[in-house]
Amino acid sequence: MISSSLPDAPPPEITVRRITDPNDPALDAFAQVQQSSYYAPDTLIPPQMFPELVAGRGAGRLDRLLVVQNAGGEVLGGTLYHLLPGAGFNSFMGVAAPARGLGVGRALHRASLADAAAHGRAGMFADSVYAARQSPAERAAEQRTGTDAQQRRQALHALGLRAVDLAYWQPVGGPDGGPIQDLDLLYAPPDPQQSTVALALVLEVLGAYWHGWLGEKRTAAELAGLRARAGGDELALLPATQTPGYWS
Repeated sequence: MISSSLPDAPPPEITVRRITDPNDPALDAFAQVQQSSYYAPDTLIPPQMFPELVAGRGAGRLDRLLVVQNAGGEVLGGTLYHLLPGAGFNSFMGVAAPARGLGVGRALHRASLADAAAHGRAGMFADSVYAARQSPAERAAEQRTGTDAQQRRQALHALGLRAVDLAYWQPVGGPDGGPIQDLDLLYAPPDPQQSTVALALVLEVLGAYWHGWLGEKRTAAELAGLRARAGGDELALLPATQTPGYWS
């Protein structure tokens, strides 16, 4: 999930920094950004997992946590993403309320894409809520954090992310493990002119992303469901402001 406000120009005097020390105090500041900038923080990777992720102990993936700090060292925002086989997946990107509109999110996104490219990954996936599928309670929760799902999707489109034309949902969340069905899968391709993405890449990335908490059997079942709902081997990339045709 990505929660941010993204202008055209980067702000002056900010630094994007990757955290690698499990005891770095910026981890607590990032956790506060995550808690305050997303209306459903309980659906995100919990802060107690951050030290293990930045220590790089995960098998078959490269976990990354970046923060943006100003000249005084204050954490203005951050992002947590994973370089998986094939491509990356962004679990979260958020900006502290006082720093919204300063280009913090854009700086984080560019840094994560550059990292993915440097490691031979074909762009970055993410998921993002589609406003029309939110409940009234969820929309009210968004308002309390000062964010808006529709504006967020407009900002993500401006960054180059596109909605994958696939009936996607997260198979986690809720008392029985989900699914969360107000999300769409987004993709920032390495070529901005790219109009489709291979279903095989989607399955490879999501399989690697889900396996850690779903296990082999559940992951295989979820991937089979995605494959069955796909319209073919190549999936159209739609404007990030749209939702896949499945929901129409």
